[in-house]
Amino acid sequence: MRYKWQNFNFVKAARPVFIAAIILVLAGIVSISVFGMNYGIDFKSGSSVDISVSKPVEKAKVEEFLNSEDFGKYTFTSGEERISIRFEEALTEAQQQKLDADFKSKFDESASFEINIVDVEIAKEQELNALYGILIASVGIVIYVAIRFEWRFAISAVISLLFVAFMVISIFSFFRLEVNLPFILAILTIIGYSINDTVVIFDRIRENLRFAKLKTDADLTEVVNTSISQTLTRSINTVITVAFAAICLFAFGSEALKMFSLAMILGLLIGAASSIFIASPLWHLLRRKAKPHKTAKPQNAS
Repeated sequence: MRYKWQNFNFVKAARPVFIAAIILVLAGIVSISVFGMNYGIDFKSGSSVDISVSKPVEKAKVEEFLNSEDFGKYTFTSGEERISIRFEEALTEAQQQKLDADFKSKFDESASFEINIVDVEIAKEQELNALYGILIASVGIVIYVAIRFEWRFAISAVISLLFVAFMVISIFSFFRLEVNLPFILAILTIIGYSINDTVVIFDRIRENLRFAKLKTDADLTEVVNTSISQTLTRSINTVITVAFAAICLFAFGSEALKMFSLAMILGLLIGAASSIFIASPLWHLLRRKAKPHKTAKPQNAS
C-alpha cells in the first residue's frame, strides 16, 4: 500500500530540525535566565480574591475603585457573574474586611467573597511539587517505553518530550505569560499527548523492523520514513481535533482557562513536529550508531 508521504525523507529533513532545536533550546535557556518566569499567585505569595456578583459590574469602575484603595499591585479579570483579583502582597485581615465592605457598598450588596492567601513557603512547595510531577512523569515514560520497546526508544521519547515541555516554558518566559497551576496541568497533558503520538510511530517502526532486511543504512532509513508516513495522517488528525478544542477554549473560555488552552495549543503543535522530526530520527541515529550497517555501493554503469 502506498502512502501520500511515502517518498518523503523524514530522516534527512530532521537534520536542520536538530540544529534549529538546539538553537531554540539555547535561546530558551537565555530567556529563562534573563527574564525568569512570570509566576501567578499559585507560585508566589499574595492574595487571590474571587467575587461572585448578582449583577454586571463595569470593569473600568472596579479598576478605578481598586486604584483608589491601598491594596498594592494587582491584576484582575471580570465576567458577568464573577470577578477575580490577584494581589501581589497578602492582604491583612483589616484589608480583607475593608475590601469586602467597600465593594458591597459601591457595587453589589449581595456579592460574596472567596479569599485565599498563599505565603512564601506554600508557594515554594507548589513550585517544587510541579517540578516533581514533571520529573515523575518523565521517569514513568522512560520505564514504560523501555519495557514495551527498548532503551533507545525510551531515550528518544524522553528527549523529545523534554524538548516540547521546555519550548512551551520558554515561550511563556519570553512573552511574560502567567505560569500557574493550570499551566502545569497543561504541560503534563501535553506530555501525555506527545508520548501517545511518539509511541504510535515507534510501534509501527517495531512492526516494520520484523519484516525488514537491514543490510545498509538506507534500509534502516527506509523503515523509519515508511513508519512515519504510515502514521502521519493519524497524527495530523489527532492534533487537529484536540487543537480545535483548545482553540475554542482559548477563544470562548474564561480567563482562568486561557493560559491552559494556550499552552495546550503550543504544546500540541510542537509535540506533533517533535514526534516526527526529533523522536523517530533520534532513534534512527542511536540505532545506526549502535549497530552499523553497510553503506550502499553505487552501481557502475556498464
